[in-house]
Amino acid sequence: MDGVIIKAVGGFYFVRAGDRVFRCSIRGKIRLQKSQAMVGDMVSVILMGDDDGVVEKILPRRNELVRPLIANVDQAVVIFATKQPDPSALLLDRFLVQVRAAEITPVICFNKFDLAENEEPELIAHYDRTGYPVIRVSAKTGQGIESLRNCLKDRINVLAGPSGVGKSSLLNTLQPGLELQTGDISLKLRRGKHTTRHVELIPLEHGGLVADTPGFSNVDLPALKREVLPGYYPEFNSYAGQCRFNGCLHYREPECAVKEAVRKGHVSMLRYQNYLNLLEEVIESERRY
Repeated sequence: MDGVIIKAVGGFYFVRAGDRVFRCSIRGKIRLQKSQAMVGDMVSVILMGDDDGVVEKILPRRNELVRPLIANVDQAVVIFATKQPDPSALLLDRFLVQVRAAEITPVICFNKFDLAENEEPELIAHYDRTGYPVIRVSAKTGQGIESLRNCLKDRINVLAGPSGVGKSSLLNTLQPGLELQTGDISLKLRRGKHTTRHVELIPLEHGGLVADTPGFSNVDLPALKREVLPGYYPEFNSYAGQCRFNGCLHYREPECAVKEAVRKGHVSMLRYQNYLNLLEEVIESERRY
């Protein structure tokens, strides 16, 4: 019997197969493998009773994320707060690069939109121009919830983002009755208190699965080559072929069409500055290894 791991707690893996969930242990030979089982893995299970089983095999993965640790994701909804805590564009770009590098489709979601006070933050406009879907929502007022629900339908989704942006609150609003624990903002640190302690795939009433994941305040870039990074900025694509040099990094090269597009305001200066920061980080990482 095949199923998907939806939760791992206390050494047991909870596998969903059809409408049932089985508590499973892992066959010893799998424990010795370099790649360990994780939430989202498709697995083959042998039943050992009505509700228990043993995972015999981990089936090949389509993709995986390291942070949060989850496999076989169709879509990552990267959630930041409109305010409280204030969004970090550089951290958001780190999330987007990580997701794209794992070959997962990203969606950007700005929660707590009720705090915008009739004046949309300028940062959001920068992301409207990226080519990525951008959803504005409020778990408090219900604004945008139906759009988010439709976005999640019939997909395996992960909600990722910093602590305190309201990921669990959004899920509680999307599907009343979940009663996931939510947290306040630390007034001293101006960031969220961790409330989600582990990754769990939750079935949605309207179709699809969604993982609420622990929040965090930083994201390490995956191992990348410098020439790959420009491809993770989709707004560069329509200009890249116009650069003087093939393989232009849009960095220090002359006659760069992307830099000219930034100068003319066709490409966001904020996003371009973030790109340069990440590119220099990738180059420094290459030098170290």
